[in-house]
Amino acid sequence: MHVRVRLFAIQRELAGTRELALELPVGARIEDAWAAVVARHAVLAPGRASVRFARNGDYTDAAAALADGDEVAFIPPVSGGAAGEGSAAAAAGAGRIVELRAEPFEASILAELTTRLAASADGAAVGFLGLTRESPGTPAPGQEGEAARHVGRRVEALEYEAHEAMARRVLEAIAEEIGVRFGVTRLAIVHRTGEVPLGAPSIAVVACAPHREAAFDAARYAIDETKARAPIWKAERFSDGHVWIGHPARTGPSAPLEPLRTGPGGSGS
Repeated sequence: MHVRVRLFAIQRELAGTRELALELPVGARIEDAWAAVVARHAVLAPGRASVRFARNGDYTDAAAALADGDEVAFIPPVSGGAAGEGSAAAAAGAGRIVELRAEPFEASILAELTTRLAASADGAAVGFLGLTRESPGTPAPGQEGEAARHVGRRVEALEYEAHEAMARRVLEAIAEEIGVRFGVTRLAIVHRTGEVPLGAPSIAVVACAPHREAAFDAARYAIDETKARAPIWKAERFSDGHVWIGHPARTGPSAPLEPLRTGPGGSGS
């Protein structure tokens, strides 16, 4: 059977290719696809412990069986926290906006998103803006040596890369979880791709709700889960090189999905 493997970020650089076509025996599993790729590109082998896997756009484990025509993505450590190809249309669902944007946006995006989302029942709109900073973050596993070479230097820009179709699906899942956990259905998550200069926004989150507690909880959950789970990678660029940043991706919610308390925060905000 024929399987397509996609590589991203540090794996793409190490292997010198974005994808490979594999011919595997019937009954092969994702771990077999990994072994076949490592047989061609041994330089990838040391990263196995921090790699996560996706099949046809959904996280899965290495024991999952493959079928003819499957797409397998090897997911290196994600950015972690520290339309067309570049932008997705507003997602289906009440007042939900999920976008990846290649074009820059300013801090005013929070007002733009609030205007698009807020309903007359809302007494609170909480926004979060993530900015690029000059101080380095935590290097991804395997990047410690390169990070050491740049110790004491100023980050000049960030470069974001994404598995765009899968990233949108993960963001949609996070938005669904927010609806269940906090009762917040008017939510926006907008993330940059490509190069982002120092001090510019790279992610914007807005949550609108009748009460402030739910809006604060929803916004925090959205940014924390996006950083931990979305297949979006970040490289810190220096004058003479770059370092990939992040931690192994978490493949699901940080806690079991069940409705949580969200008491009213008083009238209005």
